[in-house]
Amino acid sequence: MSSTPLPELSSVVRVERPATGGGVGRLDDGRVVFVRHSLPGELVRVEITETTTSFSRGDAVEILEPSVERVIPPCPYAHPGGCGGCDLQHASFAAQSSWKAAVVAEHLKRIGGIERDVQIISPPSPAHASRTRLRCAVNEQGQLCLRAARSHDLVAIDACWIAESGFLPAFATSWDGAEEVELRAIGDGEPFAVVKRDTHRGMMYELCSLHGEPLEPSTHSRVGVQDTYFSVSPRSFWQSHRDAPDLLLATVCDFAQVQPDDHVCDLFSGVGLFAVPLAKAVGPGGRVTAVEQSPYAVRDARQNGDGLRQLKVREWSVSPRAINDAVAAGDLVVIDPPRGGLAKGVADALVRRAPRRIVYVSCDAATLARDLKSLITGGYVLDKLRVFDLFPMTEHVESVAILDKTI
Repeated sequence: MSSTPLPELSSVVRVERPATGGGVGRLDDGRVVFVRHSLPGELVRVEITETTTSFSRGDAVEILEPSVERVIPPCPYAHPGGCGGCDLQHASFAAQSSWKAAVVAEHLKRIGGIERDVQIISPPSPAHASRTRLRCAVNEQGQLCLRAARSHDLVAIDACWIAESGFLPAFATSWDGAEEVELRAIGDGEPFAVVKRDTHRGMMYELCSLHGEPLEPSTHSRVGVQDTYFSVSPRSFWQSHRDAPDLLLATVCDFAQVQPDDHVCDLFSGVGLFAVPLAKAVGPGGRVTAVEQSPYAVRDARQNGDGLRQLKVREWSVSPRAINDAVAAGDLVVIDPPRGGLAKGVADALVRRAPRRIVYVSCDAATLARDLKSLITGGYVLDKLRVFDLFPMTEHVESVAILDKTI
């Protein structure tokens, strides 16, 4: 579907409802328009930024009739043409929860054919400074930048309202020559930066302090979650919200209800956030197979599970073949895929292997709905669903679902 930028066109639109990518309204010719920086019920002047044969996108550049839920964004970069990271800073927290619940419910119904009331669960920490990882681009002046919405355009920033306040020194540092800088404040120890540089030898990574000084290559993070400490190397994934590891681990353990001697398969297992505690729960008579593609995370998971003979960590991609090798009928399966959800054939392979229960952790409501539909069609029933606001000030959520085998 082709699209063409149309920055000079504008229209007055009544926003009808929330959706992924902005509030939904209609242009004078009846076409749907997705309006960023708007709220349901508002009358706004929209600057059209993109159009296709079936819909348009734009920014609310003037609020003619504001919603009572509209607030002043706490971040100076959250405005049309500014940073595209936080798309709901103009909404009260109640309005953000309502927006997220509506979007998740709509995805479940439209994509998955699932009718479900959705309640958003707020984490204990406030939204401000709740993000412990922040990936930034770098402009030609060496400044840390985020990107404008749906664009590669860089927006230089001198702070990020949603991110750990300890990152501030990094924004005053020149990162000249870097392609990307990921700031990390995970667990114990001082925050640091993972710097990505494009060199004549290919893409290289180095570890630096937030002032740009080189650090030992062995630098890693150490994080306590419940009664387990995890080693997280700089190239391994870790949840970005401060409360996410505790909340998700508690929910997965509650939903899994593992018993001693159980067989568990943890797909997309990362550094072992779920696999290690589950291995402790099944005891020496049980078995946990952790499947992870990243060699860095695999190394971390093996270190984190050191001494647990019942835990086996496999450096595999999650594919139908891996499912056939790792999952057996009657097993418990935990899935925590990236935003794109399950690869083609994986859901069907799970159905064929017939685990008794699947606990699905998702950071994308649309791909969750798609995969749930496949699993339900294959003989599973959706039981509980918890949806957490672990990406405050954005449209995104983290969900955990139980699917039980019925056929």
